[in-house]
Amino acid sequence: MPIEGHGGELALAALRAAGVTEMFTLSGGHVFPLYAAAHESGFGLYDVRHEQSAVFAAEAVAKLRRRPGVAVLTAGPGVTNGISALTSAHFNGSPVLVLGGRAPEFRWGAGSLQELDHVPLVAPVTRHAATVRDTGGIPGAITAALTTALTPHRGPVFLDLPLDVIFSSGAAAEPVAPVIPVLEPDPDLVDRAARLLREAERPVIVAGSDVWAGDAIDELRAAAEALRVPVFTNGMGRGALPPGHPLAFSRARRVALDAADVVAVIGTALDFRLGFGDFGAETRIVHVVDSPAGRATHVTPAVSPAGDLRLILAGLAARTADHAEWIAGLRAAEDAARARDAEATSAGTDPIAPARVYGELRKVLAPDAVTIGDGGDFVSYAGRFLEPSQPGTWLDPGPYGCLGTGLGYAMGARVTYPDRQICVLMGDGAAGFSLMDAESLARQRLPVVIVVGNNGMWGLEKHPMRAMYGFDVAADLQPGLRYDDVVRALGGAGETVTRADGLGPALRRAFDAGVPYLVNVLTDPADAYPRSSSLA
Repeated sequence: MPIEGHGGELALAALRAAGVTEMFTLSGGHVFPLYAAAHESGFGLYDVRHEQSAVFAAEAVAKLRRRPGVAVLTAGPGVTNGISALTSAHFNGSPVLVLGGRAPEFRWGAGSLQELDHVPLVAPVTRHAATVRDTGGIPGAITAALTTALTPHRGPVFLDLPLDVIFSSGAAAEPVAPVIPVLEPDPDLVDRAARLLREAERPVIVAGSDVWAGDAIDELRAAAEALRVPVFTNGMGRGALPPGHPLAFSRARRVALDAADVVAVIGTALDFRLGFGDFGAETRIVHVVDSPAGRATHVTPAVSPAGDLRLILAGLAARTADHAEWIAGLRAAEDAARARDAEATSAGTDPIAPARVYGELRKVLAPDAVTIGDGGDFVSYAGRFLEPSQPGTWLDPGPYGCLGTGLGYAMGARVTYPDRQICVLMGDGAAGFSLMDAESLARQRLPVVIVVGNNGMWGLEKHPMRAMYGFDVAADLQPGLRYDDVVRALGGAGETVTRADGLGPALRRAFDAGVPYLVNVLTDPADAYPRSSSLA
């Protein structure tokens, strides 16, 4: 049945057909019809104070829900302000749709307000970028773009909607949900990968975000259990095996990768987070990816199956093996590392050790809490000391390492899960990128907890620069700055913690507050995470 309406109404019809229920934006006149359609039909509309937060919020929804997230950006600076976040979505393989306003077609080239051809700017960091020049073509263009965004390997897409196109009325066929093809893996490659893991003496699995994105968590567990292979995780793969699972490891990763004879990297890139895949000359690599484009080109794996991760992992689970001695040795290393961690996370030093913050957080975070990392030095500790109990509950910037994700991700997470704990872990440097959006959260009644590790510096830069040159520049921030006062002034609440024994009570107050609440922790400026470590 054909549908009729103005451009905003036609766009929302296509979004609804794809399961989208909300959009994130910063107000702009070029895209008013989208707002009008949302307002008049009860479609979720959330606004922010900087466009990159709108895209980050959309990406959080895309990551957590495994379906498209949508940001609406007005023309010119609205779009360009969102490009860093769009690039993060590109590196993370997140199915984000950005709808951009655009100066009118009928006057193009005459110098309209914010007239800029966005497509060449965003094309390198999107899977598809185009301008829609016909009102009736809006639904079809959105469905096609979302199909591309959702097809592995996933990623962001962009559509420009010129002012005269979106404000006009038109008709179109009733939109349908995107149909995503299933890529069948080569069974011979899957069989070779299974044989390598079965016959290995010291195999290891490293599972990443695409295992979550591909809805292959159950298949990963089944494969690990059938082959009896220890599992380490990164990104949104964290929590794929719960912390108490006998094959779940986190602290002994270096020991495992140094000694492994076969490493199966599943659903994540062989990038800097995994030493670029350099596990030693004798180590054979199995690289399992969701599309051929994801295969590593800088190393030569022994085998690299590509396709639907559920099918590949089900194929691995068809074989059985036992690596009891290897697992027992790693468990001993894991337990020893945990014993050392227990000492660090309970330290009562003054000033506060960053590790103690995470020790106290572990006591108050619910199993289904969504934890968000936005920072460098302070957040690096999170990758070590926080273990998600469930998959799909950890958000970090990913390999692009773009700071400023925090409050955008928090908004998207709160909209996705109204009844869960949402906790943002933020360095004091990262706070400068998005803290103004505490006002957006407060105004729209979206409570989150923000924990700032405040050491008065850019820790990942200051210490290495001093080690290299004997001095450092451009690495200091105001010591003891009251970030909690900023959030309080913006409509939230907060407090500053200066002693370790005040951390627990402050965190409990924060989670009970019902408003955006910032816990400003003055941490030891001399306590820095090793520069060689990464938030894996």
